[in-house]
Amino acid sequence: MAKLTDLPLWEQAYLKLYPYRTSRWGKPAPAKPLEDANVALVTTAGLHLLEQEPFDESRKGGDPSYRWIPKEAAVQELRIAHRSTAFDRAGISQDRNLCFPLDRLRELAAEGILGRLNHRHLSFMGSISAPGRLMSRTAPEAAQELKRDGVDVALLVPV
Repeated sequence: MAKLTDLPLWEQAYLKLYPYRTSRWGKPAPAKPLEDANVALVTTAGLHLLEQEPFDESRKGGDPSYRWIPKEAAVQELRIAHRSTAFDRAGISQDRNLCFPLDRLRELAAEGILGRLNHRHLSFMGSISAPGRLMSRTAPEAAQELKRDGVDVALLVPV
């Protein structure tokens, strides 16, 4: 496991001084067996379809919008628009399932381990340093849409 001291001094200082936000969690959602659940995937890899507008990598504070990815999407054809340079993209470039394991979830659904996959999944841009709009508008909006879809489990894959 990496240690904070493995990073350059400027990154150590940044992480120590970063104004992280905290959230108060409400009561947990009711539990449902995975084999009966409608499952959605949520990534912060900044993935989008070719025909969708890419996330705005130049937006100060980060792009708080999201993109819907249909369950039939070809995972390897998804594009990456992520502003952070703090991670190595080589693995994700070779296999998008590292950040959006839709193919693996399809396999689990086919085996009956998951009940079914939702008809659409979510992609956000990660590394949002000014999350106010994300927290107040877009994340609740996206969560409401997943509720309307009848999603029981959302698998978050942070990048």
